[in-house]
Amino acid sequence: MKIFSKEIEDGIAELVQSSASVAYCMPASLASDKSSSPTSKDFIDKIKAESANPKQIDLYYITSVLVSTGWNKNDDVFNSASTWAARDTPEDKQFNFMHDENDIIGHITGSYVVDKNGDPIADDTQPDDFDIITEAVLYNSWTDPDNRQRMNQIIAEIEEGKWFVSMECLFAGFDYALLDDEGNAKLLSRNESSAFLTKHLRAYGGNGEYEGYKIGRSLRDISFSGKGLVSKPANPRSVILDASKAFSLNTNSTILTTFPKGEKDMSDTNLLEKQLADIKSELASAKEDNEALRVQLSEASIKEHGETIAKLEETVAEKEEAIKALEVSCAEKEAAYTELQESVEAKDKDFKEKMEELKKMKKEKKAEARKAALLDLGFDADEAEESVASYEDFDDATFEAIIAGMTKIDEKKKAGYKAKMEEKKDDKKEEEVKAEEVEAEVEAEEAEAEVAAEEALEDTETSEAALVDASNEEDELSATRASVAEWLENNVLNK
Repeated sequence: MKIFSKEIEDGIAELVQSSASVAYCMPASLASDKSSSPTSKDFIDKIKAESANPKQIDLYYITSVLVSTGWNKNDDVFNSASTWAARDTPEDKQFNFMHDENDIIGHITGSYVVDKNGDPIADDTQPDDFDIITEAVLYNSWTDPDNRQRMNQIIAEIEEGKWFVSMECLFAGFDYALLDDEGNAKLLSRNESSAFLTKHLRAYGGNGEYEGYKIGRSLRDISFSGKGLVSKPANPRSVILDASKAFSLNTNSTILTTFPKGEKDMSDTNLLEKQLADIKSELASAKEDNEALRVQLSEASIKEHGETIAKLEETVAEKEEAIKALEVSCAEKEAAYTELQESVEAKDKDFKEKMEELKKMKKEKKAEARKAALLDLGFDADEAEESVASYEDFDDATFEAIIAGMTKIDEKKKAGYKAKMEEKKDDKKEEEVKAEEVEAEVEAEEAEAEVAAEEALEDTETSEAALVDASNEEDELSATRASVAEWLENNVLNK
C-alpha cells in the first residue's frame, strides 16, 4: 500500500501499512435451509449444481453472507464499485477453523450476488446496494476418530446457531468516505494533499470525525482471501452489524480529488488561514474593547486602583522583610553548623593523638617488661636493650617461649656446674682431671642445652609463623629459627 508523507509525519505509516485486512462475521447457515437465504430457489440450485458439487455424503454444505455494501461500525466502507469488482474472488479459497491456516476444515465453492430483498442479481448489472453470498463445504469424513468426533460436534453446534463465519479480505488501498450532517455521501481520493485525514480514521486511532464530517475508510482493490469458522466474537466492533446505512455512489457520481469547498474546507492551508483570520479579528476587537475601557476609567477608579497597588506594595515589602529574616536565620544556622563541624574535627584529631600516645606508652611498657625479663636471666643492660630491639616484631607468646627456653638452658647450665663442684669436693682426685676433659663435658652439656633451646623454639612455630607472609612461610620460619639459635649461642651458651 502506498504511504504518503503526511501519514509518515503523523506517525501512522507502519499502522497503515500493516492494517491491510479486515474481518467480517456473520452467522453460519445450512445450505439446505430455505429461510436462511430468501433467494430464488432455481437460481441457488443452479449455483450449487455448478460450483458446490452437491449431495456428497462426505461434505457438509454451508451458506453465509460474505459481505454487504455499506458503512460498518468500524467506519470501514464497502462501496458498490470496489465490492462488485471483488465478487468472484472468494471462490476456491480456504475454510479454516478459528482463522488458523494450519487447521483447514473445508473450502469455499462459489459466490453470488443478491439485493437487499434476497433476489439474485444478474452478473452484468451492478446495483448500488447488495450482498455477496458464499457457498462452502466442510469435510465431515475423517479417518481419525478424534477428528471425526470433533467435526460431528461442530456440525451439531452449527445447526444450533452457535458458530459464525468470519470473512477476511485484503485491500491494496483506500479512499475517504464522507458523510455530512444531512447524510449526503461523497468519496474523496486519498492522495498527498488529503493524507492528513488518515490520522482521523478510527482504524488508525482517530475518532472518525473532522470539521463536522463523518469520515470512513472506503476500501479499494479488494480480494476476499478466505473464511474462518469462529465462535461469536466478544468484541462487537469486530462484527459488522449495521449495514442499513448504505454508502453507495451511482454510476454518474465522481470521486472527488479535493475536499468539498465551502464553509467546511478541510485542507490544512485553508484551515490555518481561516484560524489566522479569526485570531486577527479577535485581536482587533480586543484592542477596541481595551481602548473603550481606558476611556471609561474615572479618577475615582484610578484612585481605587492606586490604593490597591499601595496595599500590594505593602504586602510585597512585608514579604521581603520575612525573606530577609529567613536569610539571616539560615546564615546563623550555617555558621553554627560550621562551628560544630570544626569542633568535631578538633576532637577527632585530639582523640587520634591520645590513641597514638597510649600506643607508644604500651610499647615502651612492653619493652621495659621484656628488658627486665632478660636482666633476670643475667643479661647486662646493653645486651638486654639490643635483644629487646631484635624481638620487637615477636608477639608476647613467642617472646615468653624464648624466655622459657633461655631459663631452661640457664638452669641446666647452673645445675651442671654445681654438680661438678660437688664432685670435686667429694673426690680430690677429680682435681687431677685435665682441663680438657672438663671443657669437653661442659661442651657436651652446652650441646644438650642447644637441643633444649631448639625444642623450645619448635613450641613457638605457630606464633612465629603469624609474623611472616603466607607465600614464604617455610623459608622465613627457618630464617627465624636460625637467627634465634645464633643469638642463643652467642649471648647465652658462651657466657
